[in-house]
Amino acid sequence: MSLPEILLLIVAGFLGGAINSIAGGGSLVVFPAMLGTGMSPLVANVTNSVSQWPGYFGGVIGFWPDLKDQKHRTRQVAGAAIVGSAIGCVLLLTLPGSAFDAIVPALVIAAGVLLAFQPRLKKWAAARQETAAGEQKHPVAMIFWIFLGAIYGGYFGGALGVIILALLALTVPDTLRRNNALKSSISLVVSSVTVVAFAIFGPVQWIAVAIVAPMALIGGVVGARFARKIREDILRWVVVVLSFAVAAYLVVRAIRGS
Repeated sequence: MSLPEILLLIVAGFLGGAINSIAGGGSLVVFPAMLGTGMSPLVANVTNSVSQWPGYFGGVIGFWPDLKDQKHRTRQVAGAAIVGSAIGCVLLLTLPGSAFDAIVPALVIAAGVLLAFQPRLKKWAAARQETAAGEQKHPVAMIFWIFLGAIYGGYFGGALGVIILALLALTVPDTLRRNNALKSSISLVVSSVTVVAFAIFGPVQWIAVAIVAPMALIGGVVGARFARKIREDILRWVVVVLSFAVAAYLVVRAIRGS
């Protein structure tokens, strides 16, 4: 790996971590940077997924006060998250690489659209909230939808947090803050499964992981401190536009390669 490529990953890792802490969608910054180092879409996706684990772990630590009394819910969805993400990993690793190359532009666009509508999703989630003491009304529905979300997370994972939060808003009658905490724990479970699966069977570029993961942690800390000084909406739309540009690049690349 050349020095310019290393510098690209350092910057992308830092920005990705900062963007995750401010607006979400940081993986959509790291993914194209990995493509820029010459990785194929499949290798970039696998490596990006592994690189995200430290950030999810840090999120659980930060939300721990809101998770301590949600252990029952966490146990309810843990199995679904493990099985779903494992299925997603199996699909990614067993289907031909050409299949992922064909579908990844749509996944990137979908993640960008979700990120664009994130404020509305949050408002909608907040409108559905009840008191923190509310009882779980739809455990089966929650488990089912988290299972589907985890399949997506194991296969691609861009904007996973936005998807999980929306699914929890559909099925868990609780405050947005507590659902956000539960989202962090579910994301960590999904990410942990992908790390194990891809570490054993996936084409992970570990040098890239060693560069991006610590920079993402640093970026997350810095981003959290400067979050109030940065226009979240502007940052979000920068990432959205970037995701559409990356999708267009992948489409052109697939057409030229065919």
